[in-house]
Amino acid sequence: MSYLTPEQFAAANKANIETLFGLTNKAFEGVEKLVELNLQVAKTALGEVAENTLAVLAVKDAQELLALQASLLQPSAEKAAAYSRHLYDIASATNSEVTKTAETQLAELQKKFLSAVDTAVKNAPAGTENAVTLVKSAITAANNAYESVNKAAKQAADIAEANFNAVTTTAVKASQAASVKPAKRAA
Repeated sequence: MSYLTPEQFAAANKANIETLFGLTNKAFEGVEKLVELNLQVAKTALGEVAENTLAVLAVKDAQELLALQASLLQPSAEKAAAYSRHLYDIASATNSEVTKTAETQLAELQKKFLSAVDTAVKNAPAGTENAVTLVKSAITAANNAYESVNKAAKQAADIAEANFNAVTTTAVKASQAASVKPAKRAA
């Protein structure tokens, strides 16, 4: 029977720690992107508030106010949709990196486990063939279940992204339609 040597144990721990720090760095990169996006949005919004305030102060009658309001509505909805899209992209990219790392680690772990099982099978006493077959069958079933769950999760993510895109498009179109109606009334 094969046991882990202290060197193998230390190497495995080192690899796990490196993976943990790699995942932590990916998470921080995602947070940095979110902070950068939020700062950019805040800076842009502050400038737009100043411009819009000056425009409102220059309004002379109700019709002009309605026209101004309509002209401000559409860009705001489009910016909100773009902001949501950026948030989704950052979260999706960060999740993708973490998933890729986890899948790589899982594949390596499975490889090592199967190697250990093969070593145990070679050294198994006579008459344990049924137990070996049962263990191999369980491993195959677990791998198949993992692959099925992984495929279902990827399909769910694809559906969620398609729904997000559809909702965003619908919201922008609705804001465009809403801003056209008051503008026509004001004219």
